[in-house]
Amino acid sequence: MLRFLIKRLLLASTTLVAISIVTFLLFFAVPTSPAWVMCGRNCSPERIAQVEQSLGLDQPITTQYVDFVKGVFQGREFNDAGTIRECDAPCLGYSFRSKEPVTDTITRALPVTVSIVGGAMVVFLTVGIGLGMLAALRKGTVFDRVSIGASVGFASTQTYTLGGVLLLLLVYATGILPNPRYIPLTEDPLGWAGGMLLPWITLGLINSAMYARLARAQMIETLQEDFVRTARAKGLSAGKVNRKHALRAAITPLVTIAGVDLGSYLGGVVITESVFSLGGIGREAAEAVADLNLPVVMATVLLAAFFIVAMNIIVDVLYAVIDPRVRLG
Repeated sequence: MLRFLIKRLLLASTTLVAISIVTFLLFFAVPTSPAWVMCGRNCSPERIAQVEQSLGLDQPITTQYVDFVKGVFQGREFNDAGTIRECDAPCLGYSFRSKEPVTDTITRALPVTVSIVGGAMVVFLTVGIGLGMLAALRKGTVFDRVSIGASVGFASTQTYTLGGVLLLLLVYATGILPNPRYIPLTEDPLGWAGGMLLPWITLGLINSAMYARLARAQMIETLQEDFVRTARAKGLSAGKVNRKHALRAAITPLVTIAGVDLGSYLGGVVITESVFSLGGIGREAAEAVADLNLPVVMATVLLAAFFIVAMNIIVDVLYAVIDPRVRLG
């Protein structure tokens, strides 16, 4: 196990470095300078050159990348004169737009995204897997047809469509649910849950449809395996066979999908955050791309990559826990 984790951590570190280099190079492939975006249309060439110098954009690409990597561990900061100097704490650089430390931006936005994704994961894993397993056990019945038909409908619905409809019906028209907003969990747990409820329902329903179909197909296939037939032949009850043998084997492939989804969603659910006006990682990343705000873009891309890589490692470890046949080498 330890050898496996060391190999995966080394591979993860290499992957993050490669992603950072590619992202950095893609940024400089854009023909428009961020100094021009910050300065405006009527900015003189002298002023643009001054802004580029203050941001360190007049340095070679390699020098800028080394400064960025150095800032991840040591930090960089804008002083009053507009130039860049070193700071004691890691700050991932400063935003080109607001001159706010990027770490402050991430610290403010990450809890919003985690709150949305955490609640939505509970909804679509519980509803999706539960519904799919029940549909598989009742294959061919009315319940099976209705549940799978409903899942196809939700899977075909876009987040901005379902979110807009639910927002109109449940918030503006009837007032059943409070207006979506983020309240820190430590300040008001009930207010936090109430403000996140509609994003949870929206993202949960759309994703539960996919998990319901996958869980149903996997459960039906598992119920036809030889070890399930053997368990039944030994006289075990249907409930014990389904829970202890079939469910455990059927849920293993779903762990991979759930892990990848969780990693990618933690990197930002852009549409959900935009529909409900929540300032999470995805919304910050979209605005940074529009503003050519390299420090924020780099931070959000690396954060998303880190979550995906970390979740893949966790999924590999969980495989050995869920399925005894899997051994980590």
